[in-house]
Amino acid sequence: MSNRNTFSGTLGFVLAAAGSAVGLGNIWRFPYLAAKDGGGIFLVMYITLALTFGFTLLVTEVSIGRKTHLGPLAAYEKIHKKWKWMGTVASVIPFLILPYYCVIGGWVLKYAIVFVTGNGVKAAGEGFFDAFVGGIFEPLICTLVFIVLTSLVVLLGVKKGIEGICRILMPILFLLVIGIAVFSLTLRSGEGASARTGIEGFLLYVVPDVSGMRLKDFLIVMMDAMGQLFYSISICMGILIAYGSYLPDESNLMKSVSRIEICDTVFAFLAGVMIIPAVYVFMGREGMSHGPGLMFEALPKVFADMGPVGNWLGAAFFIMVFFAALTSSISILEAIISGLTDKFKITRRKATFLDACVALVLAVIICLGYNLLYFDFKLPNGVYAQILDVFDYAANNILMPSLGIATCILIGWVVYPKVVIDEATKNGEHFHRRRLYILMIKVIAPLMLFVILLSAFGVFGR
Repeated sequence: MSNRNTFSGTLGFVLAAAGSAVGLGNIWRFPYLAAKDGGGIFLVMYITLALTFGFTLLVTEVSIGRKTHLGPLAAYEKIHKKWKWMGTVASVIPFLILPYYCVIGGWVLKYAIVFVTGNGVKAAGEGFFDAFVGGIFEPLICTLVFIVLTSLVVLLGVKKGIEGICRILMPILFLLVIGIAVFSLTLRSGEGASARTGIEGFLLYVVPDVSGMRLKDFLIVMMDAMGQLFYSISICMGILIAYGSYLPDESNLMKSVSRIEICDTVFAFLAGVMIIPAVYVFMGREGMSHGPGLMFEALPKVFADMGPVGNWLGAAFFIMVFFAALTSSISILEAIISGLTDKFKITRRKATFLDACVALVLAVIICLGYNLLYFDFKLPNGVYAQILDVFDYAANNILMPSLGIATCILIGWVVYPKVVIDEATKNGEHFHRRRLYILMIKVIAPLMLFVILLSAFGVFGR
């Protein structure tokens, strides 16, 4: 323990964990799900689940990390020897996610460069995104740069690298997202009866729309909100165990968890305020149905329609997204590195180099999945996928819910919730949601995770 890296304190941990949580899931996925699922209905559902389901797994993983002072590969074994296999699963998940996350990070880098150099109008052209990802060398170069930047930060260690970069980038991120969100609300297009304003788009985002909703639709919103929590707060990925292992024993764990919840929820909400009003103003309601293509295909068109100011706004937006993607990819790599260094006693430098090399090889295969290795594969949930989607499906739809279920069983029924509660309150902190936590970890959370797992196999049609 004496030679193990630690954060400088609670603030360093919260900034790093928030940096992990605030990533592409908030900016790319949250707004289009909110637009698709009735705006305010999705928001209410997401916040409710964040305070119950998300809180339960968040405090569990941070507590496991701090109690064991080990990365995910070795932490579960220390909690219970017969459950050490969970450490392998918890390490495989970030191992699968890192390559394709860096590929998408490379896409963001490309768009940031395009807008910063004043060529944002080109990004709005028809087929720009498809031509870029369908190319061979440019996506690979952007991905390589992103992997190198991620690896360099992790090489610097916990305090100088991860905490240091998050102390710089997180305040910048929040200032950028607030500034763009406020500007988005001031937008207006058209005249008279055909006029559309940013405020109208904001109301579409926050006001619940239950018209025509059936029970099945409500359940779909709940499933989307639960799935979004995996992306948003980095649960069931080994990240929070790794970061928790660096949290000093004297830090207030419960207060830290609450701050992470707040940071993630506020940022996700503001991401919607940035994107949905702007898309509504320039593309109407139909523009909000672009789904995953919203960020790379719809938004550049919105920025182009704004005139000269649009290029500057687009540059600020994609720089912000790049920073968010970078802080998240750093946490994904660190989840792997912490496990390797703890389990096999190798140096941080060697572990980082090895995993970066493997991630690069896999990232090359994923990039080529849009050209030389292109194929269409129908997943069990009915979605047609390329290589990147297969990686994402395996990690997010299968392994993460499975790990979550196993974690609930281990803590809820094998070692019992007292293990987590005692760790979270060992400095005299109050566990204000104690009864809720016990009910969630033992019964409700594993059932919800099981439903998510079933949906991955197409049990619940949409």
